[in-house]
Amino acid sequence: MDAERIRFLYRTEEGRIDRATWRRGAGALLAILAPLTLIWLALSPYAAHDLAQRPLFAPETAAAYFYVLFYAFAVLLLAISFVNLSAKRFRDRGRTPPLGLASLAPLLALLSGAAHFLQPRVAEVMSRWYVWGVDAALVAAIVWTVYELGWRDN
Repeated sequence: MDAERIRFLYRTEEGRIDRATWRRGAGALLAILAPLTLIWLALSPYAAHDLAQRPLFAPETAAAYFYVLFYAFAVLLLAISFVNLSAKRFRDRGRTPPLGLASLAPLLALLSGAAHFLQPRVAEVMSRWYVWGVDAALVAAIVWTVYELGWRDN
């Protein structure tokens, strides 16, 4: 893909695309997100820092926190790119509001990530059922979005 095509697909919500283009574009975003997430899952145990067990400065903890800053920035950019890509497809399908519908799955994904991060830290006031409820809503939104934009006929 050339730079102009990438700019059209991911940096603006204007325009229309077909389902094959949406599938390729969403697949490219997923191909970037998956390895970044696997790296974070490998580093996340080092983010828990107990001063009773480890010294004040632990290099692996610093590396984990440095990576999570990079990862959070990358996830936000990928979410914005997904919204722009999906808004084009929702517009092509005649669904309104295209930006609102395109934002549903990324918003629920960000809320799910926040719930998974927060729940262990405040377990006495936030039950696992809340996290599972957000996860269920996320799965439903992903399945609906993929079906609506990637496989449903016009």
